[in-house]
Amino acid sequence: MKKNIVLFILFILPIVAYLFFASGVNSFISLPTITKNIPDVTPWKTLDDRPVTLTNKITILGFIGNDVAKHKGSVFNLYETIYDKYKDFKDFQVVMVLPDGTQNQVKELLKLDIKKLGTNKGWHFVFASPNEITTFYNKLKLVGKLDNSLSTPNVFIIDKKRNLRGRKGEDKKGKPEYKEGYDTVLVSDLYNKMMDDMKIIMYEYRAALKRNNNATREI
Repeated sequence: MKKNIVLFILFILPIVAYLFFASGVNSFISLPTITKNIPDVTPWKTLDDRPVTLTNKITILGFIGNDVAKHKGSVFNLYETIYDKYKDFKDFQVVMVLPDGTQNQVKELLKLDIKKLGTNKGWHFVFASPNEITTFYNKLKLVGKLDNSLSTPNVFIIDKKRNLRGRKGEDKKGKPEYKEGYDTVLVSDLYNKMMDDMKIIMYEYRAALKRNNNATREI
């Protein structure tokens, strides 16, 4: 009896687990597009006065607003739940949009807080005027709005073609579902929903790489 249990744990259980997670990704082979071809952020600069582009990058896009310290917990949640898992992918990045004048707040965040977590490679803070941020956000065509400080707890998944992706249509149970962003205040939302949706985006990314490699070989 014990031998059968051991065999089950060693051989059967891993296969069942693999099939479970594989079916979770494959049942949603494509994540719907919420807004196509959103604007780029190239006119805006980082702390290093360098441009950042959303093109050809898988981007997590966020809006922190005027009060950086207020969103520190949300930044940590996003860092530990999503960023830490994908930080080594060269085409993955996090872009946080803030109003001009918050540069010193961001420096403090990087120096005192994010430094404790580890690397911030591929994590960018870009700065723009309030009017530019409002105009840019409105072009995302979202239901949710920025608050008076130009912030939102939600972050958004942007694919390599600058399409904002999310959930639109019906869920697994056939119920209507719409999700344009992921609440960084709620770890459960990041872990249960955003993580699943990131797996789909990464699945698409790997499939595209495979197709391109095969095409190159044929040529």
